[in-house]
Amino acid sequence: VASATVAGARRQGREGGGRASVATGSMLGVLLKGTLCLLLSIYAGWSAYTIRLHAVNEYGRVIHEFDPWFNYRAAEYLAANGATKFFQWFDHTVWYPLGRPVGTTIYPGMQFASVWIWQGLQHFGVDMSLNDVCVFTPAWFGVVATFFLGMLTYETTRSVNAGVASALIMAIIPAHIMRSVAGGYDNECVAISCLCATFYFWCRSLRGPWSWPWGIVTGLSYFCMCASWGGYIYVVNMIGLHAIFMVVIGKYSACLHHAYSLFFVIGTSLAVQIPVVGWTPLKSLEQIGPMGVFLALQLLEFCRLARAHYDMDETKFAAFRRKVFLAVGAVGAVFAAILFQMGYFGPISARVRGLFVQHTRTGNPLVDSVAEHQATSPRAYWQYLHQMCYLAPLGFFMCLIDPTEAKWFLILYAAVTYYFSAKMNRLILLMGPVCSALGGIAASVILEWALGETSTILEMLEDPPEDSTTSKSKGGAAAKKGASGSQAQPSKSKAKKKPSKGEMMRVFSEIFEPFIAVYEESTGLRKGCAISALMALFYIVSDFYGYSHRIAPPLSQPSIMFKGRQGDREVIIDDYREAYWWLRDNTPEDSRVMAWWDYGYQINGVAQRTTIADGNTWNHEHIATLGRCLTNPEKKAHNIIRHLADYVLLWSGGGGDDIAKSPHMARIANSVYSDVCPGDPTCSGFGVDQSGAPTKMMAESLLWILHGHNQKAGVQANPRLFKEAYTSKNNLVRIFKVVNISQESKDWAQNPENFKCDAPGSWYCEGQYPPALQKLTEKRKAFRQLEDFNAARGDQESEEYQKSYLERMSGKRVL
Repeated sequence: VASATVAGARRQGREGGGRASVATGSMLGVLLKGTLCLLLSIYAGWSAYTIRLHAVNEYGRVIHEFDPWFNYRAAEYLAANGATKFFQWFDHTVWYPLGRPVGTTIYPGMQFASVWIWQGLQHFGVDMSLNDVCVFTPAWFGVVATFFLGMLTYETTRSVNAGVASALIMAIIPAHIMRSVAGGYDNECVAISCLCATFYFWCRSLRGPWSWPWGIVTGLSYFCMCASWGGYIYVVNMIGLHAIFMVVIGKYSACLHHAYSLFFVIGTSLAVQIPVVGWTPLKSLEQIGPMGVFLALQLLEFCRLARAHYDMDETKFAAFRRKVFLAVGAVGAVFAAILFQMGYFGPISARVRGLFVQHTRTGNPLVDSVAEHQATSPRAYWQYLHQMCYLAPLGFFMCLIDPTEAKWFLILYAAVTYYFSAKMNRLILLMGPVCSALGGIAASVILEWALGETSTILEMLEDPPEDSTTSKSKGGAAAKKGASGSQAQPSKSKAKKKPSKGEMMRVFSEIFEPFIAVYEESTGLRKGCAISALMALFYIVSDFYGYSHRIAPPLSQPSIMFKGRQGDREVIIDDYREAYWWLRDNTPEDSRVMAWWDYGYQINGVAQRTTIADGNTWNHEHIATLGRCLTNPEKKAHNIIRHLADYVLLWSGGGGDDIAKSPHMARIANSVYSDVCPGDPTCSGFGVDQSGAPTKMMAESLLWILHGHNQKAGVQANPRLFKEAYTSKNNLVRIFKVVNISQESKDWAQNPENFKCDAPGSWYCEGQYPPALQKLTEKRKAFRQLEDFNAARGDQESEEYQKSYLERMSGKRVL
């Protein structure tokens, strides 16, 4: 639009002979372009918000999934009790009978943000419940992430068009929508906004020699990231990698040192104040890299200052710097070795380790049971990135042509994120922002070039035909230009390219010089390519826009309720909430409900009843005990359950019910209790065949009996052990009352005198298993994740288990 306006002004100038018209047209073009960019930016924000409201429009203001229910319950507790009690919150209604110190094991950023928004609305007289605020928080922060991603793209390219295009993509890209729909009150919805903001402020701090104070804001933004999601480890490592890469390619500067130092010192100082983070930034092997970069930059800056002070030449400086690094490196290596021996450094987690191994299994059956932790399929990339699978690689190579410090960050960001996203399905979420940025760069470059070429077509069509005198003078000018011979034209070309292009650009120019020459001389070819590019871009954009709006409703499904068909009419299937409401309204308040850990958050949040385990999965051995209860024979299982639970809840009805999850239950149980599946770490003898017939071990299990009670031929629970209490109307949830519970064990576990407090009068008081389960707890063996660098060798049984498990899961070993 701006190009066409300026071209029109130039034509007016030629007709009227006035320079004022050209200047006015240029100003008008800039104004038009600015207005258009502003309107498109507003549209991007509006799209980012409205596309995330499908669930609210269809189902109302409902919290979704599993984890969001825990997050909402935590927000309620924070709003009702304040920050001090929140951080001292030890919840004895979860992980019964052990409990969980929620305040010190939660990333509280999202809860604080939601409560502050809710309190602010109350202050200004806006009547909105905390539930509604939590429902809309993901959509609001989806807009924030869109804004910061656009700013990041602008900062890396210094192109307003690229920034706006990236924001438009980020607003609707499915990879971002899937974790930021209204109702999906999960940490990532806020964390992605913090991630984009941190990356933007980091690149902004490197813009020029005096832009390093932005490192302060980078550190503050990083603190928000630390408070919101465990993915902060990825953010700090990404910035550390970019900083050290700049050093390696010879781009070290005082600005880089100042910006990184401010970011690291401020960010880390604030991060350690978050209880769940604590001192891990200084102790964890996963975060030791950024700390090493910080120390390396201090040495480089010391060397730079010493060189300036002592006026060293290049040779002396190189020798001096080498001696400094060798001396400090030797001392640091000795110091690190001592700390390793003392056990100072924390282990690498199973999830992180899984990102660096060749196989798709971590060796931990609990981690492997989560679908999000499996390798990403090519189909998933197309599902969540769609046309950005084509545009983003193009933008990646465009950044490589003429890289700057900020563009190098985008390049590294893309390469590292693609690697990790391929290893773990869940991390495709991180591809959303970088693919939006690269896709926006590619789209804006293509659009600017194509519009530039097509605008000259319009200009030629609207200009009056030239007379012979004009043509002759132009021909004479051309002849004079060529009169100096073949040397004049190349020298002009070189003078034009050299100052404005980087090294990579000069390499590309030399390789493609013949093609560039043909391109510059073939006007018709250029115009044709421009029109074709516009048509292709229009198709890609329209297809991506339509696809994103088609997939947004399925991605917005709340899962705790969904739509189905009964006959010829569409109905809402609400079995899960109805079952939880039945528990809330028809059982004593101190009732304990045993269910697989997936459902713990919902039972605790909706039914408001005590649960055995939930999605925090902090205690592998406790979940293994739960798995043993469900996979053991009925009588054997009852002997344990009567000491732990009043009710047993199962998901039934097919699909992803508990029978489908049962192989994971058995494997997790067997990783701690080796007698569950003797000699078979994958528990291949526990399951059903293709026809649905159970194996002997499955048919005898409590899970199979309760799941098929009075519904499968010959399957019925022993009424002296378990009684059916509730079955939902669509048979998706079944609840059984445990007969003959041990009131003695229940009273013992609830007695505060039996809590193990870390100090007299402390709020940190974990529970214990009742004495009646002592024989069971003595049989279990703590699961050991034998990770590289972490585990001491010598436990032959654990090593054999890990080796056999990985071989069998990879299909290399068959029973």
